[in-house]
Amino acid sequence: MSYPKRTAALASAAALAGAAALAAAPAAHAEVTDVDYRCRTPIGVKSAVSPIDIKGVPSGTGYKITMSWRKGVSSSPIELGKGAMNPSATIRLGGADSGTLTVTGPANPAAIPADTPIRISDLSGTYTPRKSGAVTFTAGTLTIKALGTTTTCTPVNSPGPALTLNVTAPGGSSAGGSATTGGSGSAGGSGGASGGGQLPQTGPQDSAVALGTLGGTVLLAGAAGALWLSRRGRTARG
Repeated sequence: MSYPKRTAALASAAALAGAAALAAAPAAHAEVTDVDYRCRTPIGVKSAVSPIDIKGVPSGTGYKITMSWRKGVSSSPIELGKGAMNPSATIRLGGADSGTLTVTGPANPAAIPADTPIRISDLSGTYTPRKSGAVTFTAGTLTIKALGTTTTCTPVNSPGPALTLNVTAPGGSSAGGSATTGGSGSAGGSGGASGGGQLPQTGPQDSAVALGTLGGTVLLAGAAGALWLSRRGRTARG
């Protein structure tokens, strides 16, 4: 094989290896987290632990975020009729972004008997990132409004992120500015984001960075090899 052809083959192989490494970087990582809620109700403080699941899928220029409860939280001393309870919640953002995302959902589709754990319907909202990178989503405060009363449930066990998304901001911005996210649930509610503390990144996004770095290293190594072969070919012909 001639030197020019060998040089082109090495460069192509390096480019393919780098692209494969970048493609292998995980786009999302989700895990169910147990959230220990302390609820301030009209009849006193109640506690309940519920596994929380947060999922995200691309939607337009942002992402649709859905928060699900595996178990009921709090309860009512009287029966709650159909449509009497309206839930909403906040999700804390961390990693490459910060602030909170409000998620909302429909009222209860059926009556809830007295002294029965209240099962929350899935809540959703739209997250539009201002920065590109790995963003974590962690369960925040749950609010339940029913029969003119408000119950506020706050996590007391410092739960970890239930979702990590590698997001791309509109325009590809990767630095500067604070989050401005808005959410709308299936019941037509809306929410927004406010500045807040930034959470540490978790393992999956570190792996993505490592894979991206590996791809870049492979590309640089291929380019260096191609340059060395070119110089060697010129020396041999000279």
